[in-house]
Amino acid sequence: MPALWHDADPQQPRHRPREWAHENGGIESTHGHLKAAVRDALLLRGSRDFDDLAAYRRFIDEIVAAKNRRNAARIDAERATLQPLPDRRTSDYEEVIVTVTSTSSFTLRKVFYTVPSRLIGHRLRVRLYDDRLDLFIGGTHLMTLPRGRSRGNGAHGHVVDYHHVIHSLRRKPMALMKLVYRDQLFPREAYARTFERLIEALPERAACRMMVELLAMAHERACEAELADLLGADLAAGRLPDIAALRERFAPNPAALPDVVVQLAPLSTYDVLLMGEAA
Repeated sequence: MPALWHDADPQQPRHRPREWAHENGGIESTHGHLKAAVRDALLLRGSRDFDDLAAYRRFIDEIVAAKNRRNAARIDAERATLQPLPDRRTSDYEEVIVTVTSTSSFTLRKVFYTVPSRLIGHRLRVRLYDDRLDLFIGGTHLMTLPRGRSRGNGAHGHVVDYHHVIHSLRRKPMALMKLVYRDQLFPREAYARTFERLIEALPERAACRMMVELLAMAHERACEAELADLLGADLAAGRLPDIAALRERFAPNPAALPDVVVQLAPLSTYDVLLMGEAA
């Protein structure tokens, strides 16, 4: 009969017998200790919220560095016998094939992603990293998307860019009312607050049409930040956006357009070319 876990030498790595699938071996238990250290550090910190992914990674790096300092002597002893690293970096991504649907989107790992409408119907090769998705057609890199996560209750997550879906929304503005990812659609807080104000003040159809026009203006005129400032000023003043005034403000300046002069060659020139070819 094999020795029980508590009878084994705690300093030696242990194999896990198949009949003891609920037990952790000596190597696996290290991961459990790290998880416990992270959990304790979060409790001491008093919050699980971080400003961004980089801040969370710094937090984890500090915990790992503190644990490694306690093992510095053993790490230095092993470092002397380590082999050189491979010339090429190993793959740290998973590759998946997805098809872009008619809604200019695809779903991967219970997360809904939008892409430019020109990719509708294409099969994309996706390199799935921990923090991002790299999209390819064949060997050509198209774009990079931040990786989303499904929600804790099992609901789908969403990574949405209004630039990708604005053309579809212009055809069906009322779809804005029922979109499950509507909160992620607005690029800045001023847009979301403006839509709430429009819903309160106007019929749903008119509110949706105006909001879609505002998003389309931000997309087509590349004025997302400036338009957000104007919408914020309207909200502070308690007035609705003036679409006509905003269109005029962000319309192309005719004086800035280049004056292109096209000089047409006389038709007799072509006759000379044809005669030269005949000769």
